[in-house]
Amino acid sequence: MLNIHNLSISFQGEYLFEEITFKLGPGDRIGLIGKNGAGKSTMLRILSKEQEADSGQIAADKDMRIGFLKQDIDFDLGKTVLEESYQAFKEIKKCEAQLEDINTQLAERTDYESETYHQLMVDLNDIQHQYEILGGYNYQGETEKILQGLGFKREDFDKLTDTFSGGWRMRIELAKLLLQNNDLLLLDEPTNHLDIESIIWLENFLKGYTGAVVIVSHDKMFLDNVTNRTIEISLGRIYDYNKPYSQFLVLRKEMKIQQLAAQKNQEKQIQQTEKLIEKFRAKASKATMAQSLIKKLDKIDRIEVDEDDNSVMSLKFPVSITPGKVVVELENVSKRYGDLQVLHNVNLAVPRDIKTAFVGQNGQGKSTLAKIIVGEIKHEGKLNLGHNVQIGYFAQNQAEYLDGNKTVLDTMIDAANETNRSKVRDILGSFLFRGEEAEKYVRVLSGGERNRLALAKLLLQPLNVLIMDEPTNHLDIKSKNVLKEALTQFEGTLILVSHDRDFLQGLTDTVYEFKDQNIKEYLGDIDFYLEQRNLENLREAEKRTVIADKPKESNKQSYEDQKKLKSLNNKLSNIESKINQLEKDIKADDLKLATDYDKTASDPKFFDDYQKKKKSLSKLMEDWETVQFDLDAIS
Repeated sequence: MLNIHNLSISFQGEYLFEEITFKLGPGDRIGLIGKNGAGKSTMLRILSKEQEADSGQIAADKDMRIGFLKQDIDFDLGKTVLEESYQAFKEIKKCEAQLEDINTQLAERTDYESETYHQLMVDLNDIQHQYEILGGYNYQGETEKILQGLGFKREDFDKLTDTFSGGWRMRIELAKLLLQNNDLLLLDEPTNHLDIESIIWLENFLKGYTGAVVIVSHDKMFLDNVTNRTIEISLGRIYDYNKPYSQFLVLRKEMKIQQLAAQKNQEKQIQQTEKLIEKFRAKASKATMAQSLIKKLDKIDRIEVDEDDNSVMSLKFPVSITPGKVVVELENVSKRYGDLQVLHNVNLAVPRDIKTAFVGQNGQGKSTLAKIIVGEIKHEGKLNLGHNVQIGYFAQNQAEYLDGNKTVLDTMIDAANETNRSKVRDILGSFLFRGEEAEKYVRVLSGGERNRLALAKLLLQPLNVLIMDEPTNHLDIKSKNVLKEALTQFEGTLILVSHDRDFLQGLTDTVYEFKDQNIKEYLGDIDFYLEQRNLENLREAEKRTVIADKPKESNKQSYEDQKKLKSLNNKLSNIESKINQLEKDIKADDLKLATDYDKTASDPKFFDDYQKKKKSLSKLMEDWETVQFDLDAIS
C-alpha cells in the first residue's frame, strides 16, 4: 500500500532520520514512538505529502486516500458542528447540490416532451444512483453516531464551532477523518483532547478500522489497546516490530542482549584471529596463511549494538513549608458562562498531603474548578485557602503562555528571583536544555519541549500544593514516567486533571468525577473509579431487568414473551458473571505487570493471553448490550 525507501531528512545540519525503509499495509495499526524532537510529527507530514524529504522515495497505491489529524488545525468560522462534520463528504455534498439543481429545473420547466427535459430525467437517475453508492442516505446518521462517540450531545449539533474550545474543535476534525473511509489514517496525539470515555470509544473504533493507521501517542495504554506494530525513531534510525508498545519494549531489550552477546563472541574471535596473524606474520612459511587471515578479517561484518537515547529530564518538586490541615475548602461554589451552567453548588474540602484526580468528560468543569482554586476566574460561593498554602499551577495550555521571541534561558531568568537565579542553568540542564539547547528560541521548540520548559519554570516558585491540568500533553513516554515518579514522591498536596489512565494508575488517593454540574467522590485510584463505574452500570441494568420481570397489570405478557424474557435474563446473568470474572483476571494480570514486570514479560504466552482476555471482555460487553436491547424490546 505504501513503501518508504531510504528516506532522509535533516534539520539545522543534523539528521532527524537517515536512509530509513519500511512498508505500510492494510490492517497495520502502527504506534510511531520516540522522544520529543525525534522526528515523529515530521514523519507524519512527509507521509501525508505536506512536507518533502531531503532524499528517498515514497511509493503509494494509485488513488490512495490519506487522512491526517494534526496537532494544530484551522477552522472556517460560521459553520455548525454538523455542517463542519459534513465537510468530510465532499462527493456526497456535490451530488446533493446537483440533485437540488436538477429538481429545481424539473419543477420550473414545462417542456416535458423535449430532449433536454428527458436528459434531465436521465441525469437525475444517474446522480441518484451515484448518491446511493456513495452512502448519501446513510451519512447523516453515521455522522451523528461518530460525534456522539466522541462526546458531543445532540443539542451541540446545531451550535457554531466558534463557541467550542480548541479541544472540542479537534474532536470535530477527528470525526471528519473517521467518516471519510481513508485508506491511511495519520493521527498526531489524538488522545490529547479526549476524555477517558471518548478514548475508550476511539480505541474500539480503530480496532475495527480496515485501512492502515499510524499513531503518534505517548499514551501507553492507548497504544497497547490499539496497535499491532511499533516503529521507534531513535538517534536517526528506526526499530520496527510487529508488536504493540509494551511487547515491543520486551523484544527490544531481548534483541539488545542478543546483540551484546553476539558482539562479545565476535570480538573474541577477532582477537584470536589477530593473535594468529601476529604469530604467522614473522614466519616466512606461514606468510600466505597470515595474508589469508587478514583478508578474512577484512570481510567480517562487525556487529553493532543498537544505541538507545536514554537521556531523560530530572524532576523533583520540593515542598516549601508545611500548610494547614485543610489546604482548599469550597462551599456552594457555582460557575456559569453566559447561559451555560458548568458548576452548581459544589462543596469540597481537600486535606493536606492528599493526591486527588479530577476526571470526567470535557466541558464538565474540571479545568474551571482548577482555575477557581488558583484565583484565575471569578465564581459564586465561598473559597478558602488554608494557612501557609502556596500553590504551583500548571495550566492545560501552559506552553501557550511562553513568549516565542525569548530564548529558553531568558524565559527562565525572567521568571527567577534573586535566590534562585543562579540555579537557572542547573535546572535547565536537568530538563535536557544543555549548552546550545538553552539558547534556542521558544518558537522553534516542539510541544514536548515547551511543556518541559513550563515544568522547569514551575520549580522557580515556592509551593506546597500542586494543581496540574493535563501536564502530560505532548510529553514523550520517558518524560511522562519521570513526571509520574516526581509526583509520586511529592510530599505535598496534588490536584491532577488528566484523562491519561496509565499516568493516573496508582498515583492518586481520591478521584472526583465531574458530571452534570457537580462532583462525586471515589476513594481510590483510577482503576477503582473505572471498576465502580462499570459495576454501577451493571446494577442499573439489573434494576431494569427486575422491572422487566414484573407482570404488567394492563398488558399481560404472552406465554412466549415470558419464556423469551426468562431465557434472556438467564443469558444476561451468564454474560455478567463472565464479565466479572474476566475483569478480575485482567486486574490480576495488571498487578503482575506492575509488581514484577521483568519476570512476567519473559513469559511469551503472557501477553497473548492478556490480549485474548481483553478481546473477550470487549466481545462480552457487546453481547451484553445486544441482550439488554432485546430485553428492553419485549418488556
